Amino acid sequence: MSGRWPLGSEVKHDVIEGGAMLYDASRARNLTAAWFDPRYWTSRGELEGTARGRGTAHYVRSRDRRLVLRHYHRGGLVSMLSSDQYIWRGAEQTRPFTEWSITYRLHRAGLPVPAPIAARYVRHGRTYRGDIITERLATVGSLAECLGLGALSILTWISIGRCIRRFHDFGVCHADLNAHNVLLSEETVYLVDFDRCQLRRAGLWRDANLVRLRRSLEKITYGLPADRFSEADWHALLDGYRQPAPGRDPPAG
Repeated sequence: MSGRWPLGSEVKHDVIEGGAMLYDASRARNLTAAWFDPRYWTSRGELEGTARGRGTAHYVRSRDRRLVLRHYHRGGLVSMLSSDQYIWRGAEQTRPFTEWSITYRLHRAGLPVPAPIAARYVRHGRTYRGDIITERLATVGSLAECLGLGALSILTWISIGRCIRRFHDFGVCHADLNAHNVLLSEETVYLVDFDRCQLRRAGLWRDANLVRLRRSLEKITYGLPADRFSEADWHALLDGYRQPAPGRDPPAG
C-alpha cells in the first residue's frame, strides 16, 4: 500500500479471509478482523451507540480506546441495485483503503482529523465490501447538531472558515463538505469523512466546496429560529476562510 504516498513503518497490511486489512499497529496492536463486526463489540459490552446517515456508524468505547466503525454504503439510485457492494479495481482503489490512506496523510500533516485506525475489504468475485475504523474525537457534536441546539458565536463561525481554509491550502477537495462532517469541540474544529476525497491543485473546486456547505446549512436550519444561521454567520465564516493560518501546510504535490 505505497502507491500514492509513503506510509510509516507502523502501518501494517495483513491478508484476511477473502480480503485484506490495513492498520496502524501503534494504535491497534491486537487488531483482528473481528473488530470490523459490530457484534464483536456488542458481545464485549463495548458498543456505546450508533448514528445513522447514509450508512451506520457504530461507536465503541472500551477501557483504552474510543472508536468509530463505519461500513461503506452506496448512495443514490445505484443503491437500489446494491447497498454496499463496489466494483473491484484492485486493493489500492478500494474505498476503505483510499480513505484510510488520505486520512493518514492528513493526520500526519497535523490537520484536525480523526486518527485512522484500520480499514478492510472483503472481495466477492468482481465486487467487494468495505469498512473503516477511526478514532472517535472528543467533540461537542457536529455543526448540524450544534445548530439544532442553539446559535453559534461569530468566533465559532470564523474558526470554521479558518479550518476549511487549512484543508484547502493543503489541497483537500472534500467530496461531501456538509454540516454533518464538520465537528466542533470546545477548542477545535474538525473535518471528518474523507471517502472519495482528493488532493488537488488550487481551483474552482474550492468555491464548489463552500457552496455545498452553504446549501447544507440552509437545509438543516430551514424551519429553525432565524438566529441559527444568518448572512452575518456566513460572512464570518468567509472572513475566517480568507485568513490563512500562519505556517500554512505545504500544498499537495
